[in-house]
Amino acid sequence: MTQTNLLRGGCHCGNIRVAFGTSKPLGDLVPRVCECSFCAKHGASYVFDSDASLLIEATVKDAVGEYRQGLEIARFLVCRRCGVLIAALFDDEAGSYGAVNARCLEDTSGLGPPQVIPPRSSTGEQRRRLWAKVWTPGVRFSVSEG
Repeated sequence: MTQTNLLRGGCHCGNIRVAFGTSKPLGDLVPRVCECSFCAKHGASYVFDSDASLLIEATVKDAVGEYRQGLEIARFLVCRRCGVLIAALFDDEAGSYGAVNARCLEDTSGLGPPQVIPPRSSTGEQRRRLWAKVWTPGVRFSVSEG
């Protein structure tokens, strides 16, 4: 797939950087505002595309924190240095899937207006199936400590 749009961003201190590539027009990407208590406290809204790519790179591995809450299915990547929530990831036998926090992207002016996702009472399996369909697959996460 040819990716015509590349959104870059990262945490405040620069330890974690992201590159989200998509072939969709940016206006078709609607940041999803999760209302769970963790995401609400971080002001997070997520961008994902099942045909996109997501690369997450860190310079200091020990400065990348992972947090799980609720059903503990998703891993939330947070910079331990500056506290910025970067992405939500989940893994299954097919690989890693992710949703990048739009708040850490450098330019979101072309994205559609954020949409609130009301909390759902769904099982872990239902969430896994949904996320495997709509989140960005094949997330690549690397550390380049020097």
